[in-house]
Amino acid sequence: MKIFTGSDHRGYLLKEKVNSWVFDLGYTFEDVGPLIIDPFDDFTKYVSEVASLVANTKGSRGVVLCGSGVGADILANKFDGIRASIGKDKNQIKKGRSDDDMNVLVLAADFTKDEEAKEMLKAFLDTKFKGKSRFKRRLKEIEKIEANN
Repeated sequence: MKIFTGSDHRGYLLKEKVNSWVFDLGYTFEDVGPLIIDPFDDFTKYVSEVASLVANTKGSRGVVLCGSGVGADILANKFDGIRASIGKDKNQIKKGRSDDDMNVLVLAADFTKDEEAKEMLKAFLDTKFKGKSRFKRRLKEIEKIEANN
C-alpha cells in the first residue's frame, strides 16, 4: 500500500514526523509537499495533490495536515472517491477505517500531540475495512451522490 502525504506550513513539522513513522512501519510513501516551510503557502495545493493521487491510485491512502484540519478535510472530500476525516483519537480512526473505508486521514497539527498522531496513523494504516453489506451499501450511496454532483 502506498501512502501519500501533504500539508501546509502549519502542518509541516508534524508531516515530517508522520513520514518518518510511515517509513518505520514499512510502508512506501510519497511526500507531495511542501518540502520546506513556507509561511505563505496554502494547504489547497498539497491536499488537492494527495486527494487526486489517492482517488487515482488503487489501494493507496493519504495523510493530510493543516492547522485546524478543517480546511484540509473540506477540500479532500471534494474529490470523488475520497473519504477523509479529521482524526480525533485512535478508536475513532479504527471505526472510520473498518466501517467507512476511510482513505484519507486528516490531522489538525495545531491541536494534535505527536503521540496522538502516531497512534491515529498506526490505526489508520493497520485497520482493514470490514466490508459488511451495510457498509458497502452506504459507500454505493455515496458514489451515487458523487456521480450526480
